[in-house]
Amino acid sequence: MNLPKDERGIALAITMLVVLAIGALATGAALIGANHLLINRHYDRHSTLEAAADAGLEYARAQINANKALYPDNGYNVLESNVAVTDAVNGTLHGVKRSTYVGPSGATSGQYGVFGSIITVVTDDGGGKVVRRSEINQESFAKFAYFTDIEPSNISFGGGDAIFGPVHTNDYLKIYSSGAFFYSSTRTAKTVQGSSYGYFAEGYSENVPVIPMPSTADLNKLRTQALTGQTRIVGNSTGSSGRATTRLEFQPVDINGDGDTTDDNEGFMRVYQSLGSSSGANYVSGLHNVTQWTMYNSVTCGTYDVPGGTFTQAVNLGGSGGSRANKLASASGRRRCYLGGADSIYGGFVANPPHDPSGGGWVPWAGAVDPAVAAARATEGDAAYLWPINRRFNPNFKGVIFVDGKVGVSGVVRGKITIAATDDIVLLDDLTYATDPGLGTCEDIVGLFAGDDVRIAENPLNAPWRPSTSYGYYTFDDTKDEFFHNVILALDIFTTQDYSDGSGHAEWCET
Repeated sequence: MNLPKDERGIALAITMLVVLAIGALATGAALIGANHLLINRHYDRHSTLEAAADAGLEYARAQINANKALYPDNGYNVLESNVAVTDAVNGTLHGVKRSTYVGPSGATSGQYGVFGSIITVVTDDGGGKVVRRSEINQESFAKFAYFTDIEPSNISFGGGDAIFGPVHTNDYLKIYSSGAFFYSSTRTAKTVQGSSYGYFAEGYSENVPVIPMPSTADLNKLRTQALTGQTRIVGNSTGSSGRATTRLEFQPVDINGDGDTTDDNEGFMRVYQSLGSSSGANYVSGLHNVTQWTMYNSVTCGTYDVPGGTFTQAVNLGGSGGSRANKLASASGRRRCYLGGADSIYGGFVANPPHDPSGGGWVPWAGAVDPAVAAARATEGDAAYLWPINRRFNPNFKGVIFVDGKVGVSGVVRGKITIAATDDIVLLDDLTYATDPGLGTCEDIVGLFAGDDVRIAENPLNAPWRPSTSYGYYTFDDTKDEFFHNVILALDIFTTQDYSDGSGHAEWCET
């Protein structure tokens, strides 16, 4: 029988291997736990940096809303530069710094709105970095159906007033006991007086932040846009209230002969100027030789022999002043008044009307006349005096018409435009859209931005008039009603000429 030899045992080696394996597993578990802890810490730190960056965006937005001077015209403004960041309980985040920048971006001309960017950069001592960007845009005053900076003591809502768009005032919002209806958001930086007399479909908010009015500097920025589009006009401020030596007559043209004037390339205007004296302002505004009670010497008012026939100026009707006044009074359906230089006075276009006391006339367009425009206006003969307010015939047009001085406006607008003036903008006659605004398509939009007032003129086109003191008041326009399609922003007030006098010669609206 063979006995086993004396061999070394393997138990110790196996034990050592097991111990090593268990140690490796423990070490691996420890490493995994440490990595998990590091990942969690990194995630927490990164989340902190992201939150700090997002807070920087909101901080910047609040700052530029409160102080528009912080938003630059070009380039960028540094709102924060490597500043310490605090948490929600105002504790400083160790090693975290933030820089915040704001400035215009995208289309910076302002033609399509004011757009910009806010950028925040947050870093920490460990080399972490988070960058956040937010796109912003400036809200338009056109969003408001009614906006005021100051509410005079004698102005209140009442008599069943109905406002269908947003309302904001930086002053008290006052309502008479006769009641008013507000169908959209209603806000005041102060309080609502007489709130029980109002119906508020969306409620109302008091003590909201003030919205600053634009400044003359904002107005003057539009001059650059108009210069580019060759629609900057140099006028003056001559003439009393409700009168202007420069007027814009908007006149769409059927370029393609399809029977309408609603195509994109069919918006035009003509410019009349009589800059010499206040008499020129009266003529332009339809008030030359017209007083509040006499008009028989007028060169812009008169009668037709038959409706649509030959027009004769009042001064040329024949006979004494009393006789001419009688002819005006008795010409029911045939009496009319026009603004200075109107084609209807002369039976067609006259570049320099002979009756302008200041020797004014229609101003030619500075650009080249397109053959299509010349062909469309061959009969009228005024193609050289039509200013295109569309991109087809005026490629550089920026949608802005700028007048240095006062300007009167009237006519039919095709297109989306802003009319800006350093002084008053005067509504001399109806100003309407080529496309019915009731359709809701917003094909045509007019914004009026006045450095002073927007006024409705008191002239024989906007109000009934007396041929003389021997007669009553008659309509001398095509209708008794007035139509103004536009959005108004006046740095002073929107009013009517001689508002304080009240209406002494009103007439019923048409049905």
